[in-house]
Amino acid sequence: MKVFIAIDSFKGSLTSEQAGMAVAEGARKAGFTAEFAPLADGGEGTVRAFAAAEGAECVTVPVTGPYGKPVAAEYCVLKNGTAVVETASAAGLTLAGVSERNPMVATTYGLGQLIAHAAEHGIRRFMIGLGGSATNDGGAGMLQALGFSFKDGHGKEIPKGAQGLKDIESIEEKIAPYIKECSFSVLCDVNNPLFGENGASSVYGPQKGATPEDVKRLDGYLVKFSQVCKRYYPKADPFARGAGAAGGLGFAFMTFLNARLVPGTETVIKELGIEQKIAAADVVATGEGRLDRQTAMGKAPAGIALLAKKYDKPAVAFAGCVSEEAGLLNEKGISAFFCVQRGAVSLEEAMDEHTAYNNLESTAEQTFRLISAAVKARG
Repeated sequence: MKVFIAIDSFKGSLTSEQAGMAVAEGARKAGFTAEFAPLADGGEGTVRAFAAAEGAECVTVPVTGPYGKPVAAEYCVLKNGTAVVETASAAGLTLAGVSERNPMVATTYGLGQLIAHAAEHGIRRFMIGLGGSATNDGGAGMLQALGFSFKDGHGKEIPKGAQGLKDIESIEEKIAPYIKECSFSVLCDVNNPLFGENGASSVYGPQKGATPEDVKRLDGYLVKFSQVCKRYYPKADPFARGAGAAGGLGFAFMTFLNARLVPGTETVIKELGIEQKIAAADVVATGEGRLDRQTAMGKAPAGIALLAKKYDKPAVAFAGCVSEEAGLLNEKGISAFFCVQRGAVSLEEAMDEHTAYNNLESTAEQTFRLISAAVKARG
């Protein structure tokens, strides 16, 4: 029997490729033929997933991280000349510890530097993944790196980070001509507006380190930002679907760069040819670090599950943590899901790369042994 594996990363523990290898080894020990493909939905691991699928080299660029420290971010260039860039690489939550998270000062400047580097080297088509950002600056930092200037009432450039937005009064374009030649397809699986009850600050601010008081201030800063933008760009729409994605990056891309927001999971699955591989398999395996309601609402494993259901293939999912709401995945097409933890351990121990890999491989082996026994019993 053949199993096809498309599993997302276990963030902070295993990459998508490492997780796929672990499940594949477990499946082979149980007597299955296994094939895996890296998976992502626009967040962490998107660049590596595309690079692995096409055999493309990643380009590493030193940029300004979300909290001002230098980080090594990367992008890859596909055979068709499109650069795949992920926000998480330059402005991601995983680039700093939990105690360091502060959306008031976090900036998307590094993302702009990454795009500028690719554009300076001749790239004109971009696919941008928004997932996993640490920021709430409305994309202002990214735009500053690309040559847009945001000034306060005294004509001075506003500081980086969301807190700078409170002082914005005017906008100037000082971008290189080649930036205007670029086209952007932005991978986005959320529909949040820029501000308000369902906006960037209220929904995603807390996980980025915002207190309830911070959320109120951040929301006000984004309102101010959108009002100034509207004066210069009449088409600016803070209520557009996805405007609030990645702390307002969706709004920035649509308003300033004429970007087109496209479904992240659906686009990645299509571009990597995953549907055909699911159709040719006997069993499908997927998963990610945590299976919960958000997974079921459209993250990469849910997309894999729906395709497995489309082709009437049994699908199993693996995770390091499973919430009570993970049962929603059964409605999406997951036949059964499994937590790979084998005992009570600390979070640090559970996320250790070696431990997580072994736990995932072992759980996969036992799962596929059960599937094999069930098939034999059925005759």
